[in-house]
Amino acid sequence: MQPVQNYAARRWRTLRRSMADQQIDALLITHLPDVRWLSGFTGSNAALVVTARGAALFTDGRYTVQAREEVRGARVVIAGRSALQEACAFAGSRAQRCWFDPEHTTVADLELMRGGLNGKSRRGFFTPLGSPLVSTLRMVKDAAELSLMERAANLGCTLFEMMLPRIESGMTEKALAAELEFLARGLGAEGMSFETIVASGPRSALPHGRATEAQLPRKGFVTLDFGVILKGYCSDMTRTVRLGRAVDEERTTFDAVLAAQQAAVDAVKPNATCGEVDEAARSVLRAAGLGKYFTHSTGHGVGLEIHEQPRIAAAQAARLVPGMVVTIEPGVYLPGKFGVRIEDMVAVTEEGHRILTPATKSWIEL
Repeated sequence: MQPVQNYAARRWRTLRRSMADQQIDALLITHLPDVRWLSGFTGSNAALVVTARGAALFTDGRYTVQAREEVRGARVVIAGRSALQEACAFAGSRAQRCWFDPEHTTVADLELMRGGLNGKSRRGFFTPLGSPLVSTLRMVKDAAELSLMERAANLGCTLFEMMLPRIESGMTEKALAAELEFLARGLGAEGMSFETIVASGPRSALPHGRATEAQLPRKGFVTLDFGVILKGYCSDMTRTVRLGRAVDEERTTFDAVLAAQQAAVDAVKPNATCGEVDEAARSVLRAAGLGKYFTHSTGHGVGLEIHEQPRIAAAQAARLVPGMVVTIEPGVYLPGKFGVRIEDMVAVTEEGHRILTPATKSWIEL
């Protein structure tokens, strides 16, 4: 694997090449995952200004030491007032116009940004990007990122295997989630990628059922949807297991979801559209008479954020390329009865794909 600094330098080169192609003189970056991807800075307050010849990261006094230890490829400036406004003043002294990402800029932010400029340069200085720039580059992971994401995914698989003998009827969903998260920390996770989902019995029919005080049933499904963070990178996986002996409808539904999930995983390959992957899962469930019970998209990108582009959904024309990491997570939800979801993280490779979450997806009765 190449040294980390080589990957960092490559990211800066790639960004500046994209800026040149789009005739962008200066770029203001405030979305913290974008800031981290480029500069390595992990603090909670930062504004990064990038031009063709240089870059400066503005933050506050809390991060004086941290920023100087972490930041690569940019000068660190500790702001005496608003880091955002000082970044904008810097941009105003370096360029005639400055582009920003409107997806991560509120109206209040824009007012602050304009407040950092002198009166003469305010009008027309800030220009919204037509489409996100840094987050688009982040969709394709380099080898260092893929290595970190595979480690996070493997930790998630280990957690699932450790949790299986601990799942018992009568315990609450919250207790199960708490035990999983405690084990994750003990294994080295920085935190959870999102609030752990534990949905059992009839509540398994809720696609994003947060863990509650509900007790796990003596007979019924338990859906576990969780992920961990390692060095900033997220994992995401879902498994559905059964407490007690199932009835035929439950087993056939599980088998249909598993077949749909496998069909979509098989469809992941370079140049496939996100819509084609979604349809691979959806067509299996339609054929099983369950299509109307699959009520969300098939998956999403994942990386420094748990939800990133691309979106694996109907009619999405974006094409997969090697280095992308997506989730494949079809589900069937029968209101008032039960639900089943199975999810893997899948990396797109030159040859096709590689599953990063190899924990068993087989039928499990506890």
